[in-house]
Amino acid sequence: MLTEILEKIQKAFANIKVEEFMTMDVTFVRLNKTVAQVKEILRLKRISGVPVVDDANHVIGILSIEDIIKCLEIGKLTDKVSEHMTRNVICLTTEMTLQDAIKHFDRYKYGRFPVIDEHGKLVGIVTKNDILAAVATKLGLIYLHDERRKEVLDSDILSRSLITGEEIDKNGADFYFKIDYFDVNLAGVGAAQLKKFLMKREIDESLVRRIAVATYEAEANVVIHSGSEGEMYCFIHNDGIIVRIEDTGKGIESIELAMREGYSTAPDYVRELGFGAGMGLPNMKRFSDKMVVLSEKSKGVIVEMVFYR
Repeated sequence: MLTEILEKIQKAFANIKVEEFMTMDVTFVRLNKTVAQVKEILRLKRISGVPVVDDANHVIGILSIEDIIKCLEIGKLTDKVSEHMTRNVICLTTEMTLQDAIKHFDRYKYGRFPVIDEHGKLVGIVTKNDILAAVATKLGLIYLHDERRKEVLDSDILSRSLITGEEIDKNGADFYFKIDYFDVNLAGVGAAQLKKFLMKREIDESLVRRIAVATYEAEANVVIHSGSEGEMYCFIHNDGIIVRIEDTGKGIESIELAMREGYSTAPDYVRELGFGAGMGLPNMKRFSDKMVVLSEKSKGVIVEMVFYR
């Protein structure tokens, strides 16, 4: 049994790229900042370190809370970041896997690693919390099995965020839409209305586009697969936008299979209309920054997505 579990874990980790679980909304500083200014940034952001970048956003250093403590001890808080930052920074790349990231944490014992693209530019950061979240997602939070899953579905989790665990007030949602139709040709009505709503709120256009695409896919899944009505909620926060779509229909038997590109259970007539290509959940994951899916056969589906501003 243990061998089987280990094999499943390794397979689950094999294809998870760093870009899928890194934090893209990364705080960074430039060389002109003082150590005291960075100290205040860390306090306000409640983080323990920041990458230092040049004018082209290349990572050239990192300043941690440990470096700041040393500066406090010797009275150097007014010095420039460049005098006390750690140079020759160990970075992750977007194409590395979760296993690579875990090995870096084990080897170097750092609390965070900047993530760079193929041009060496900063695109994100990975902390131990990101690792834990990715592991938890693969090992159970994204697909709660058997009795535990039933227990969760019957509990108050329906009134809590699947991502943060915080209570959510659905009555206080900034946007609500009832998916109460069964004509597949109408799929996307709610996503279109949400897009218009967000544009009126002067949300960044590129962010609105990502939200609209992911929401369209979720809405289409309700119409095509659930055999039930659905509800769409949107919550606007200072740091991000949360979209949650629920239905009480057929549910998903295997989320692992449903997450594979090209896998679909859509009937032929739906495919003939151009739907059901098996890209719904993969596209939702691709266009959102964080996504959790909770489902059980005959007990519906809840999809929650976060889009950072």
